[in-house]
Amino acid sequence: MTVVAVAATVDAADPAPSDAVAIIEQMHALTDRLQNVDLSRLSDVEVDQVAAENERLIARLTYAGNQQIVEVENRSLARKTGHRSIIQYMQHRLRIAFPGRRHAEVKATATYTDLTTGQPLEPELPTLARELADGRVGSAHVHAVMDVVDQIPHAVPHDVRAAAEQTLAEYAATLTPAEIGQVGARLLAHLDPDGTLTDHDDRVRRRNLQVNRQRADGTSKLIANLTPLARARIMTFLAVWARPGMNNPTDPESPCGSIEDADPEVVAAAADRDHRTPAQRNHDALNALLEAVFDDGMLGKTHRGLPVQLIAKAELDDLIRETGSATSADGTLIPIADLIAIGADVQPWLAVFRDATAVPLYFGRGKRLATMEQRLVSFARPDGEMCSNPDCDMPTTHVEMHHAHTDWGDGGFTDIDNLTPACTRHHHMVGDQPGQYSTRMIADGADEGRCVWQLNAEPGAPPNPERINRRPDIAGRFREVLTDIRDAIHGQLEPLSVDAPRPQLRQVIDLQEASPAELAIASVLLNAAYLN
Repeated sequence: MTVVAVAATVDAADPAPSDAVAIIEQMHALTDRLQNVDLSRLSDVEVDQVAAENERLIARLTYAGNQQIVEVENRSLARKTGHRSIIQYMQHRLRIAFPGRRHAEVKATATYTDLTTGQPLEPELPTLARELADGRVGSAHVHAVMDVVDQIPHAVPHDVRAAAEQTLAEYAATLTPAEIGQVGARLLAHLDPDGTLTDHDDRVRRRNLQVNRQRADGTSKLIANLTPLARARIMTFLAVWARPGMNNPTDPESPCGSIEDADPEVVAAAADRDHRTPAQRNHDALNALLEAVFDDGMLGKTHRGLPVQLIAKAELDDLIRETGSATSADGTLIPIADLIAIGADVQPWLAVFRDATAVPLYFGRGKRLATMEQRLVSFARPDGEMCSNPDCDMPTTHVEMHHAHTDWGDGGFTDIDNLTPACTRHHHMVGDQPGQYSTRMIADGADEGRCVWQLNAEPGAPPNPERINRRPDIAGRFREVLTDIRDAIHGQLEPLSVDAPRPQLRQVIDLQEASPAELAIASVLLNAAYLN
């Protein structure tokens, strides 16, 4: 391991239907009126009608928005605005909460254009699309129907599949999403009562494994649909690695690896102390397997110039206080306590930066490609764990090193002050043409050492602003707000004296009663800080 947020009547004075910009402005004006209307003057029947029609209008606007996303795709606006995909464009420009889910809805219900003939193509789920356009179903209903349709076996004829889609869409207009799932199960049973139509292609099409984003507590949910062979392998693995007493991280005497290689008496004793649930044992077994894979070097030696190890960076003050979180090269937040627990296996790198900027004091020299040392120093920079392009969150494990200030082909050096992390898509979008990016390194000020990205505009058009990929300092801002609130409640406290001399690094780390893990992490830090 390496540590380093009511329909209106249109009269003759209203804009033409094609004037979408003016229509949107009118809808905003009407929405302002609707938000401020006094509902207390309405009868019960009128309140019921307004609420129901408002939800119907939301569904109709969703359909219109889906068609607008199709137009965005047709014009390649995602690429033109510097986003690496339509999903990222939907997430950052359109502020859609679940862009992948919404895009699947667009693909199923929106009308696309045949690139050869220029004629409109019928939606994949035409009846469902009409119900959504009329506002009789909403997005939740659409996805409930899509989930059922996706389970129809590949061998079912097209006419049968079309009849199933129409039947489900018609029922969706009167059922809840949960009820659609129940009706869908009955329909699937009717289509394939014996389960004989599901074939290898269906199983391969449905296979997936997804690691969700980290929750506030740092944990993540793993979701998977396994092929029969993958399931058989996992079940066999769990049978020998996830037995009671095996691979228990809370029990130092618990055997690691396979139960077949462990002492039966030691396993039995550990099993008596094992209070984990079966699901927890499965998790610990998988974690132990991954640890063994890393230790054995089965993943290879390097990936994109970085060592194939668990690479993490942490602030020295956090290591001393044993609080806060470290950040791995793939963007995962790791509690400092967990990092210290594996301190004995850490390969240390000490990165020192000038003042409070992103300028490292170590400037490595290389050839055309950045060295591993330069990549590690770049990762250690503020926000260095992701692509430096604004709004991009591609982690360090998937980026290249871009000659930001002066390109290699133009005589630029492969020095750390000329290098910035960039994902493959954004790296290939750097150039001097409209729609491409110009980049430069900031040479002074608080942002010194950061990379600026500017999207090139057409000649004569207003220039686009220069932007920096800077993560918001949530923790710092929270502390400021908390201090203001406490001052407002309790009065301002006397500031702490800053005249007292700060202890030297060796004094701070050299703990008299340190644990073995603490001594290990302290040792590697001291060795890196005091090479002589």
